[in-house]
Amino acid sequence: MRSGKSEGGGALIAFSSLLIIIPFFIIQTQAAARSLLLESKYCSSSCGDIQNITYPFRLKGDPIICGDPDYELSCEKDKTIMNFHSGMYYVKNISYAMRTIRLVDVNFTNGTCNLPSASLSSDDVRNDYRYQGLLFFSSISFVNCSATINDPTYIILPCLSRGNTSYVYVKFDSESLYDVPVGCSYLSMIPVDRKPINTDDVKKLLAAGFELGWSVECRNCHLSNQTCSLSAFEYPLDYYCSKDNLVEAILKVVVSVLVLLFWVIALIARFIITPLVVIVFLIHKYRKERKPVDRVENFLRNQQSLMPKRYSYNDLMAMTNHFKDQLGKGGFGSVYKGHLPGGFLIAVKMLENTKFSAQEFINEVSTIGRIHHVNVVQLLGFCSEGSYRGLVYEYMPNGSLDKHIFSKEGKTQSFTWEKLLEIALGTARGIEYLHCGCDVCILHFDIKPHNVLLDQNFVPKVADFGLAKFYPKEYNAMSMSTTRGTIGYIAPELISRNFGAVSSKSDVYSFGMLLLEMAGGRKNVDAKAKSSSKVYFPSWVYDHLTVGGGDLELVNVCEIEIEIAKKLCIVGLWCIQVKASDRPSMIRVVEMLEGSIDDLQMPPKPLWSSPQRLSVQETQSNASTDWQTSESMEECLYGDNNNVYSHQYIV
Repeated sequence: MRSGKSEGGGALIAFSSLLIIIPFFIIQTQAAARSLLLESKYCSSSCGDIQNITYPFRLKGDPIICGDPDYELSCEKDKTIMNFHSGMYYVKNISYAMRTIRLVDVNFTNGTCNLPSASLSSDDVRNDYRYQGLLFFSSISFVNCSATINDPTYIILPCLSRGNTSYVYVKFDSESLYDVPVGCSYLSMIPVDRKPINTDDVKKLLAAGFELGWSVECRNCHLSNQTCSLSAFEYPLDYYCSKDNLVEAILKVVVSVLVLLFWVIALIARFIITPLVVIVFLIHKYRKERKPVDRVENFLRNQQSLMPKRYSYNDLMAMTNHFKDQLGKGGFGSVYKGHLPGGFLIAVKMLENTKFSAQEFINEVSTIGRIHHVNVVQLLGFCSEGSYRGLVYEYMPNGSLDKHIFSKEGKTQSFTWEKLLEIALGTARGIEYLHCGCDVCILHFDIKPHNVLLDQNFVPKVADFGLAKFYPKEYNAMSMSTTRGTIGYIAPELISRNFGAVSSKSDVYSFGMLLLEMAGGRKNVDAKAKSSSKVYFPSWVYDHLTVGGGDLELVNVCEIEIEIAKKLCIVGLWCIQVKASDRPSMIRVVEMLEGSIDDLQMPPKPLWSSPQRLSVQETQSNASTDWQTSESMEECLYGDNNNVYSHQYIV
């Protein structure tokens, strides 16, 4: 009996000891693993000019615990070398803060003239899970031709050409093997930082190499059959892993089917429809007078990329002839006239005293650069180099709208009423696209005549996104820490949150003030008006549309023009309602401008319908900008009475 108790007690003691030892062993094992990981991350080695090579990189021959084998480099004759997709590259620089590594093909050292050691396309890099997140990626292709070609997009390399039998050219951003000219064959491809200008520039670009961004996280994601997703669009780029779900799998199948359908349609179009179109085109061309080839060349040169390009400060200096022709100067900087190498006219805006950091500037450019709408000025490129920040836009030869509607007294009106309505409708469509047509809702916050530009055909384009803010479409409102906009166009909720939340309705208010100024041909506040009732134009218009029987005192106009004037005024009065909830959306504004005036009703009279002193005095606890007096609020809503423009259209 004692023996049984003794055996049971021994087993209990052994089990208890095991429970104590196992956690201790696990803790020790985890500590050893962490120690090993730390050692691998803090191993350091050097080779020539590249000092302090650390995790994830390692040199061939380093201890096994150092770095990651997928990021192994080698050291030969004091040169750090990286083997990448069958090519050999010298490592020029490693930035651990930005997670980037700059490589130069071994065939391009010391300015030598050679072909790349191996062809490397952008797809090769994108499909390499070790290196993800290249923000700017361009490439040049080498082609060998049996005769010279007359194409300005190809740059010849005499050092690789052989007499009159072989001519080697390079072309920027050419990824296709099917667009090679007749008599030419594709040789290889290599990434570069930007577009080359001439033969010497090609050599400089090749000697400068290109930059890759690495991501150990993405490599690990794909090894575990997960999807690597970008969590934040800023350097250093951060990624996270997410498993594919059923919806994503279905979407992939749908996309695959659509792609297959597209190729089927493309084949049918190519072999059946395209020949018919070509025949019809040739007959039409034969019957008409032959047009100059230069017109086609100019058209091709004027086509711009869908994404903005990054330019250096030297590029901007060359484009603007050292900033010689200044078009204007505003609160954010100066605007200069320039042209691209092909002759395409541009406007270069150099930002001064900007509050944005370099990365915030790049983030905003990457978003605005994807906007392509006929009524929004297109951003063609940008510069962010040191303290220099610049934006490259398409050039608008007819300037801003204010120069045409705020004419000197005595001059005839610049536009017909039909053209005014066309400009108002185009501007509304541009703002509506910013609100609803992009991946995110873009609020402009500075809609005014000065920021509506006119092209050669007087098509309006919304411009100047210096104060713009972005927020997801699913949000109905956004938070702001400062008041934005121009005095006289600022919505009430931007001054006091008691009038509603800041949203897309804030742009609607500014657009309403713009509409009324277009209809009146004057600033909404005019201290020099002949009658005291005309000092504040919106109040005068409202009274004449309601009490005055709709008489706007127009002269020498027909019935259709009177209806257009009334429509602009009524829509403008709807837009400047004090409460944001009472204003229409930009979609509704477009519908009202497109529709008949008979479908429009008069809105309630706005609270701020007269620029008299107000007795309102409030303090907001939920806004960082605190407007304590009615005088301050009045100044922001109505502007400076000393800034007066003459009455042009409505007398």
